[in-house]
Amino acid sequence: MTEFSLHAKLAADTEWIETLALCRVLMMNDATYPWLILVPERAGIREIHELSEGDQQTLMREMTAVARVMELAFDATKMNVAALGNMVPQLHVHVIARYEGDPAWPGPIWGKMPTVPYEADVMKARIAHLRQHLNNL
Repeated sequence: MTEFSLHAKLAADTEWIETLALCRVLMMNDATYPWLILVPERAGIREIHELSEGDQQTLMREMTAVARVMELAFDATKMNVAALGNMVPQLHVHVIARYEGDPAWPGPIWGKMPTVPYEADVMKARIAHLRQHLNNL
């Protein structure tokens, strides 16, 4: 059996926040939107239906909990939760806090705005803020 490893693009574009029962929680390095990515730590999985039934249920619980954390932590108007995988085949789920009037509102965020990396001190504060909220799960 192959050992789990994080896809190189996800590793390059994100910062590790926390590890839950199933998923690695990563923060996208784009200051335009509060944006987390959940990656089930299972080797070779591309689609949700490829997970075991138990892992599917755990993924749903973790997606729901992280979306709730994001909604509360960032007072979001709407939570976007999506597993696309068109650019990165490894199964990963985007959890993005959205606001009326954000640069892509009401459409999807992909391809709307260029990536704006976090400044180091802002990233550090955002990670601490998210960890504080995620530790309450």
